[in-house]
Amino acid sequence: MGNWLNKLFRIDKKYYERIKKDADKVIEYEEAMSKLSDEELQNKTNEFRERLGAGETLEDIKHEAFAVAREAAKRVNNEFPYRVQIIGALVLNEGNVAEMRTGEGKTLTATMAVYLNALEGKGVHIITVNEYLAKRDAEWMGRIYRFLGLTVGVNARELTPSEKKAAYNCDLTYTTSSEVGFDYLRDNMVRSLNDKVLRDLNFALVDECDSVLIDEGRTPLIISGGSKSVHQRYVEADRFVKNLKPNHYIIDEESKSVYLSDAGVKHAEEKFKLANYNSFENTSLVHHINQALRANYIMKKEYDYTVVNGEVLIIDQSTGRLMPGRQWSDGLHQAVEAKEGVRIKQETITTATITFQNFFRLYKKLSGMTGTAKTEEEEFKEIYNMRVVEIETNRPIQRKDDNDLVFYSMEAKYNALIEELIKRHELGQPILVGTTSVDVSEILSEKLRKKRIPHEVLNAKNHEREAEIVAKAGQKGAVTIATNMAGRGTDIKLGEGVKDIVDPSGELKYTAGLAVLGSEKNESRRVDNQLRGRSGRQGDPGYSRFYVSMQDDLMRLMPQFKMFRQLDDQALDNAFLTKMINSAQSRSEGHAFDSRKHVLKYDEVLKQQREIMYKQRDDILGSENQDEVIKSLHKKAASFLIDNCIYYEDGDPMVDYKKLTELIIRNFKVAVILNTEEYADKSIDENKELLANLFTTLSENSAKQVPAELIGMIKSNLAITIVDKYWTQHIDNMSKLKQGVNYMAYAQKDPLTAYINEGYKMFQEMATNIALEITLHSLHFHELKIVSQGSKA
Repeated sequence: MGNWLNKLFRIDKKYYERIKKDADKVIEYEEAMSKLSDEELQNKTNEFRERLGAGETLEDIKHEAFAVAREAAKRVNNEFPYRVQIIGALVLNEGNVAEMRTGEGKTLTATMAVYLNALEGKGVHIITVNEYLAKRDAEWMGRIYRFLGLTVGVNARELTPSEKKAAYNCDLTYTTSSEVGFDYLRDNMVRSLNDKVLRDLNFALVDECDSVLIDEGRTPLIISGGSKSVHQRYVEADRFVKNLKPNHYIIDEESKSVYLSDAGVKHAEEKFKLANYNSFENTSLVHHINQALRANYIMKKEYDYTVVNGEVLIIDQSTGRLMPGRQWSDGLHQAVEAKEGVRIKQETITTATITFQNFFRLYKKLSGMTGTAKTEEEEFKEIYNMRVVEIETNRPIQRKDDNDLVFYSMEAKYNALIEELIKRHELGQPILVGTTSVDVSEILSEKLRKKRIPHEVLNAKNHEREAEIVAKAGQKGAVTIATNMAGRGTDIKLGEGVKDIVDPSGELKYTAGLAVLGSEKNESRRVDNQLRGRSGRQGDPGYSRFYVSMQDDLMRLMPQFKMFRQLDDQALDNAFLTKMINSAQSRSEGHAFDSRKHVLKYDEVLKQQREIMYKQRDDILGSENQDEVIKSLHKKAASFLIDNCIYYEDGDPMVDYKKLTELIIRNFKVAVILNTEEYADKSIDENKELLANLFTTLSENSAKQVPAELIGMIKSNLAITIVDKYWTQHIDNMSKLKQGVNYMAYAQKDPLTAYINEGYKMFQEMATNIALEITLHSLHFHELKIVSQGSKA
């Protein structure tokens, strides 16, 4: 392992040295660019485009184009990118992750890579974590791009399709991850190619990429249509689960799973009068019980979700914000609603779905920037083929990071944190207290109220004043309690005199700058680093420390901490214990990675099917003449029918023509008399070709009875309607299959293998059904015409 790490370090060091030399080449253009007039600098955009059109590549113009964007930023926004920001932009341009500390200017860094890639005119998407940041950055940094003659668009949820299309047709487009993902799914549901809003997915630069590409990877994007009736089983399952005894279920908190014990299974069989709880016919009931178990024993109110006006709202774990309009899939949302006793929404039918991993891998080039990604480097490499490059800070870091302070009880931990906070507050030091949940933020807020310490609280219940609260958090004497700090988009800048605060008594270890006090260690080191990184920006002084108790979830679940659980509330402060906690977090991160890989493995099956179907849709919509599409489906229908009429005589395959004739009449409602003599002396493949040709002849004869100006529209509408009908059914069936195969683990069978095999069969069956139904209607075009005219009348 050591040799491997050393080798990796040498590779990274070599890569970084090359990037630094590239940055120096950009800086060499600095003087020349400064001498250009505004008009001359602006004309560089046309010059670059002409050079690209003449055969040069982005690599050829990279250094000069970066220098142009850099000079434009100075003139337009009075911000001149530092050398480290040039390095970060070069990393982004190569399709990697630039890890830059909070306050190092990631937004400005991106402008150089975005400008270069936008010169091709193929579109650049800048992905942000929320629409506020998308609009803010499009206005703020958009001034630079517009100055250089590029068009800037903002894609938002409320836009009409034509407005979205205009935004995506710009040289660069600001949007959120979920909105561009949903636009992709919706584009593959349109009835005309002209109704698509997206162009080809060329280059995406993802801000806070760990939040978007890693954290969001747990929840696929889903478009639903229609609805299933609300099943009383949600209420029944919830009632059953709430009355279970402790020996009826087993909770594995480390993997966040819960399941019935043998005693619980026996109890369920008695309660619901089942012969075998795990038999396939009980899949629906088992699914509802499992989701009720998750809702009651894994999902935590005010951590995973909150209830507002009788509605269950998800809390985004990476940002602490509410996510209105989003629901957990597979009935988990309905199970939580049953748990909370609120109105259970109707379960909808999944009509389109994709994971963030598979969506972002569709881009020709993908890059990302964040302050915290190195701990997830393995995942970035394995899933996205992106290396994580740590960019040095522009100024040396002066923040002091103390060892974790560990207590036995939560109450002792909170009291110690408040005591430390009061001492620092009395000196005027601004303090940011990080919490993992709404509940904890309110507990600490109540303690501060009792001590009469003025403070602000930023959590999922109070996010409207987010930018204002964060911006003021660095003022002298400010106390701010906040849930997760990722993607806040506003730096905490130190107020006047804060950098000069000292502790005359010498009791406090460090007092200048912003003090960050963490109320608990998160399961991910990355989230802790996001909080810690709010202090010490751009070489400012600062301080951070995390307060931990043995009753915290992270500590309680890890066996290595058992030896400390008999201690009293005397604080433990040593580097070894901090290392142990980091190790526990690393293990938890591994479980989370496995969970995301699990989601991706299942979506990989659907990905292949999705690509086939989306291409088929585009072929149908993009073809002026549907004859070739319909002929190919005639061949598939003919092949299916003949395969179902084969028998063997002396080992040789033969066709039962009587059965074949019956199948044709039954499936296609046409009276045909096959010339069996013509078929009999030919091979099976030739039989299939003859039958397909017969279908095509019958179809052409039927089409001749339809006015020429109508037949094209009828053929296109017919094909796309039937393809969409069966594909939608298939997506929902695959969702049910995924639920069902998970219970095969009880029978010692691999659920993923079962999902792959059964999913392949279902896809083949769907393709056959599409061919049969389109063939059926194609033999009756004249009747379709009559229906069409009748409805028109």
